[in-house]
Amino acid sequence: MGVLAAVLAAFAFVGLVDPNEPGHYPACPLLRLTGLYCPGCGGLRSAYAVAHGEPLAALGGNALAVLGYLGFAVVWLRWFVECVRWRTAGPVGAVASTGPVVALRAVHGWVLSGAVLGFTVIRNLPFGSFLTP
Repeated sequence: MGVLAAVLAAFAFVGLVDPNEPGHYPACPLLRLTGLYCPGCGGLRSAYAVAHGEPLAALGGNALAVLGYLGFAVVWLRWFVECVRWRTAGPVGAVASTGPVVALRAVHGWVLSGAVLGFTVIRNLPFGSFLTP
């Protein structure tokens, strides 16, 4: 519940302090030094749009971040449901040991890294300009 509270507090803060107005948040150092968009560029703007219920604007800010938000929500919700199920079905006084919600393997890390790298490269090429914030 603490993780959920922290995530909701972060989204509430970003929802109150508009990243589209200059001066509220620091600029991306990679963008500033090289002119290239990193995989996180536009993430605050997409979080702001999510906080205001604007999914298309969120996708325009940073589609990869929106997928990350959704992934976090799915994993957290699945974990929460498993904990509630175990608590109602498990022995009284026992410590929950349900194991990981998603069993991660090395291939998952490689696929995720490849997706982030591909997203970064494509958004910095002329034909990928639709992915820029």
